[in-house]
Amino acid sequence: MPPSLPSPSCTTPQRIGALVLAPAALLAGCTSPAPPRTPPAPVAVVVPAPLPVAPPAEPAPQPAPPAVAAPAPEAPLVTLTLAYADRVQRMAPAELAREIARLGEAEDTLAASPLNLALALAQTRQPVDTARALAVVQRLLAHNDAATQPLHPLARLLEGRLLQQRRLEEQLERQTQQLREAQRRTDQLNERLEAVRAIERSMTARPAAPAASEAR
Repeated sequence: MPPSLPSPSCTTPQRIGALVLAPAALLAGCTSPAPPRTPPAPVAVVVPAPLPVAPPAEPAPQPAPPAVAAPAPEAPLVTLTLAYADRVQRMAPAELAREIARLGEAEDTLAASPLNLALALAQTRQPVDTARALAVVQRLLAHNDAATQPLHPLARLLEGRLLQQRRLEEQLERQTQQLREAQRRTDQLNERLEAVRAIERSMTARPAAPAASEAR
């Protein structure tokens, strides 16, 4: 409530003092003490969660080494053929001839018999047998069936050997023919020389004329 004004009976100095103090009292009454300041609410500090640490990368698995292929079931056939080639080299001529006859009959019944026949024919060292063995090998190479396919590498190796043997036999045959021709010419020259010598002998053996005929 505003303070009451002084009564008129107050002296002038008192009235002036009251007028001076009245605004101050009014200001003091209007001014109330400030309420206590509420402390600010605590600010929630959000702590970021730690990032997940990735586990160390495992080394890439090494590719497994290629598995060694199991030997084909045809491998024993090639092994047996090589063993036969070693055995046929030690055969006697009569035994070799019987073996060639036997294999010739079984050529169409056994998968390995054509190649065995060529191996046996190659041991005779005869041009006719070499040509026959080469024909057998080339006929075998012309077949692509499953029974003879594993023998093709060995057949090609034998074909190269037979071709070389055939060339050597042809060269030897030409040289033999040339030697025969030279021998024939030598024989002809010897015959002519012997004829000339016979004439000379006949001339030296002619009897001399009688002495009486010379006196006449």
